[in-house]
Amino acid sequence: MLGAIDRERYRVIAVGITREGIFVLEEDDPERFRLDAAKMPEVVDNGTRIIWPMPGGPRELRVQRADGSTESLGEIDVVLPILHGVHGEDGTMQGFLDILELPYAGGGVLDSAICMDKHFMKIALQADGIAVAPWITVRAHRWAADPAAVRADVEALGYPVFVKPARAGSSVGVSKAHDASELDEAMRVALREDEKVLIETGIVGREIEVAVLEGRGSEPTRASLPGEIVLTTREFYDFEGKYLGGDGADVVCPADLTDAQIARIREIGARAFDAVDGRGLARVDVFLTGTGDIVVNELNTMPGFTPISMYPKCWVASGLSYGDLITELIELARA
Repeated sequence: MLGAIDRERYRVIAVGITREGIFVLEEDDPERFRLDAAKMPEVVDNGTRIIWPMPGGPRELRVQRADGSTESLGEIDVVLPILHGVHGEDGTMQGFLDILELPYAGGGVLDSAICMDKHFMKIALQADGIAVAPWITVRAHRWAADPAAVRADVEALGYPVFVKPARAGSSVGVSKAHDASELDEAMRVALREDEKVLIETGIVGREIEVAVLEGRGSEPTRASLPGEIVLTTREFYDFEGKYLGGDGADVVCPADLTDAQIARIREIGARAFDAVDGRGLARVDVFLTGTGDIVVNELNTMPGFTPISMYPKCWVASGLSYGDLITELIELARA
């Protein structure tokens, strides 16, 4: 995104967050944060400290340098919170920016929180009449106290099942359990990320994704042409496949679908976005079953934005370039 943003229109201030939660001023250097499987980029404490503006006054962002001196970085028009996972797309960062009265791109507090928690996301979608995969939600204390009852519930769902942390992003901690012998390990992996775990029926079908943008003003929600995740040697579309271009999963957009299927998937994508009170953007992931049913898997309120990611690829296929897509997100936030 740093490389694609319109530099004639916008001046960028790059703010990083360390693993300890410290806001630091980063170099505005696209190369610094390129995804590399051999060495993943990391924000480190460089001694700077971002000083956020207080509400009710000018939106002036300042930085305290390592030597203790303070300087102004100028007034902020909008924040692009390009963050995944906990404290990124779960509504907490959005609430922080709301309190500071800073406009920002993407989801708000409510839709971010709902979509981050897969349990409540399914409930919201079901309430709007949108099909989701059957599931059970298991907390760590129940698994520890009565694993036999959990195993019985999973048997009732029917194997194979996907075991997912309820509140994690980027497919981290997700496993596929083909039978009861694999459930314990799948639960161990998921519980490492969250004490609440979703176990859901494995849906057999094509993995279709559609990119959604909030409508401008009174315009309705917009949905792109759908794309498809085509798995070859990979069991499912995991972190490596999503971000590092690993073999075994191809991202194809537009997907090879009939006009009727395209229209229906776009409609359901927009409906799902509206059902969670969506703002800004989301990627809606669905399964198209052999019988023609469309089952929503999940919504991502800050989807992957790398050049190999489905979200930008679907908008490019729909006639909106990568750079213009970033401009549209910024302008939606400013509006």
